Formats: sequence, structure tokens, C-alpha cells
Amino acid sequence: MALEVLAVADEAKRSLADVAYERIRDRLLMLDIKPGDLINDDALAKDLGVGRTPVREALKRLELDRLVVSYPRRGTFATRVEVTDLAFISEIRTQLEPLAASRAARVATESMKEQLRAVIRAVESFDTSAASVVETLRLDARVHQGIYAAAGNPHLEDVLIRYDNLATRIWCMVLDRLPDLSRHVHEHVDLLRAVIDGDEARAAELARNHVSGFEHAVREALFAA
Repeated sequence: MALEVLAVADEAKRSLADVAYERIRDRLLMLDIKPGDLINDDALAKDLGVGRTPVREALKRLELDRLVVSYPRRGTFATRVEVTDLAFISEIRTQLEPLAASRAARVATESMKEQLRAVIRAVESFDTSAASVVETLRLDARVHQGIYAAAGNPHLEDVLIRYDNLATRIWCMVLDRLPDLSRHVHEHVDLLRAVIDGDEARAAELARNHVSGFEHAVREALFAA
């Protein structure tokens, strides 16, 4: 009985840590916690309605994701976003996004393909002019993470989610300055269809073009500011 109680307690603790991780991560991605901000774990725990332990566990995970950084005797800070980060992140994504897309086209199960068809319907009906920033970014994440999952390689999926999150932070900085956001969102449809159709070469090409187009659009917005 004592072991069962401990198991339930551990599960609840893990769940709270997961909730804290997801909520803090979203605040970092959407720049609600701005780059360079000091993170007060006490205030954050109260705001999230959880204890300090789940928050501290979440912050350790977020440090591995390079979204926060801790300094002895100084505290934990949201990592800064530098222009050079864009080139480094794009260099990695340009290699790995096509790999994931082509692999997904090759190995995706029928169940995964049906999930991607649902994502296509969501993209096709999405109105960027009426959507909030959060809604737009969540849809973008749904597309990319759907492809990562369909690729069936959990290690590749973990790496790509991490770098997609870092790219999202950069995107958030310039989202209001991107002139053709609708095109960026809706070009996902062709990529998703290539994956569903099993066209590895086209899926890889479209994924590579999407990452390159993202970098170009962000650079234009940054240097036009």
C-alpha cells in the first residue's frame, strides 16, 4: 500500500512538472517572458498555481532546451535571442527538416497520415487575418510536430522540436512585420500532401524550401526594422 501511495505521489509530481514545463515554455516562446528576463521561480510558482519543486524541475528541462540559462548566485534568465542564432538554427533545420519529411513520407502509418490530413484541413480553414499570434504559432507547431511524429524516429523528433521552439522565438520577434504570413502558413499544405502521398524527394525539397524561406523572411523583417 505504501508503495502504491508513493507511486501515485510520484505520478502527480511528474504531471505538475510537465504542466509547469509546458506553460513556462509557451511563455518563453511567445515572449511573454522576454529574452534576458530574470525568472523568479517563487512568483512563477504562485502564478501557475503549483509548488516551487515542479517549477524548478521545469526550469532544468528548459535549460536543456536552451530556453533558459542559470548562473550561480545570479539566478535563472530567459536566454537572449541574437541575430546569429538564426543562421545557426537554420543551418541545423535545413539538414534535419528534409530528413524528417522524407522519412515521414517513407514510413508514415495510415493512422499518422489520417492525422496529417486533419492538419491539412485545419491549415486550409485557417484565417491568418483573424487569428491571434498564439493561434498562428500553435498551428505552425502542429504541422511541424505532426511530420516529426510521422517520421517515427523519437530521437530526431526530440531534436527537431527543440530547434523548432528556438525558431518560434525568433519568429515571434518579427511576426507583426511579416508581409505574407498567409502564404507561409498555407504553404504547409503541399508539404503535408507530399508526405501523405509518400513522395520522399518532394517532401524533402519542400521542407528545405520552407526553412530557407523562413530564414529569408525573418532576415528581411529584422533588417527592415
